[in-house]
Amino acid sequence: RRRELLEQIGVRHALIHAEVDETPRPGEAPAAYVERLARAKAEAGLAAAGGSGIVLGADTTVVADGLILGKPADRADGLALLERLSGREHEVLSAVALATAGRTEARVQVSRVRFRATTADERAAYWATGEPADKAGGYAVQGRAAMFIERLDGSYSGVMGLPLYETCELLRAFGVEVL
Repeated sequence: RRRELLEQIGVRHALIHAEVDETPRPGEAPAAYVERLARAKAEAGLAAAGGSGIVLGADTTVVADGLILGKPADRADGLALLERLSGREHEVLSAVALATAGRTEARVQVSRVRFRATTADERAAYWATGEPADKAGGYAVQGRAAMFIERLDGSYSGVMGLPLYETCELLRAFGVEVL
């Protein structure tokens, strides 16, 4: 998804795989967590690239009742996540960071998403599609879960995984032409 979003704004890029521990720290606020991961991914990617160039890292998390809702561990967890979001509003925090030698900057974007009330059968049918299995909060806004979303206040691309406004602002701050 992030690759498609970068292509949408005309940013040429190459993918770098960098391992980062995504375990939340005790007492870590969701915004601090998502920013820390975006920074860590950008810096790990920069190290993997030999320390040169500009590397983007991003992370997105879903938050309900102040709790970080990660990717579902299994079917039961996925259904529980979807039930927790049913008929309620939650936040999606999406962070983007850019790193170069000696400089890392990040931005965090917060969106509010309201799910309509869903039935157990709808949640089970959605889980059966396979779509929610590897998604933060157990759903993909750009996929079939769109039928559950009553309202979205914020950044659609941020809920997808990369807030394009903040990404463009950072790229320009680092001297990268966008569009």
